[in-house]
Amino acid sequence: MGRDRKASVSKFIALILRHQPDAIGISLDEHGWADVEELIAGINAAGRHLDRELLEEIVRTDEKQRYRFNEDHSRIRANQGHSISVDVELKEALPPEILWHGTGEKSRDAIEKEGLKPMGRLYVHLSADRQTARKVGSRHGRPVIFRVNAEQMAKEGFHFYLSENHVWLTKEVPVRYLKTET
Repeated sequence: MGRDRKASVSKFIALILRHQPDAIGISLDEHGWADVEELIAGINAAGRHLDRELLEEIVRTDEKQRYRFNEDHSRIRANQGHSISVDVELKEALPPEILWHGTGEKSRDAIEKEGLKPMGRLYVHLSADRQTARKVGSRHGRPVIFRVNAEQMAKEGFHFYLSENHVWLTKEVPVRYLKTET
């Protein structure tokens, strides 16, 4: 299968597991897990090709490590990025002193006025390094990078979580903890 087609199927899986499981007639449990056979059948019924071999390859090779199987590979879920209410059993973690957030220039003014908000997701996504934040921001046009004083936030009672694929998550980042980087 070509890389573009594989990427298209991977994005469709992300849509299903993060936002719209009902689009292919499946449901997720309270922790975001979907039955693998139901996922495969639903995606195929929607006119896309997916078999277990391709699904295993997508999970194994996904650059962002978006997905995770359970131990016997009978269930699958997205690691983070959900807009639907699921508990992916995140472990609270003490963040490093500084975290980073990358976005496009069009979002800069709103963030500088209102801080970072989940914007339809359950959490704000933060990166452990500036380079990753720049890469994320580049997907949204000309990148703008925000430096987040995570250590101070944690001292003041904000909670942080580290997802399975090493994305830092928090419910919000008020303006006072942000500094725009160029």
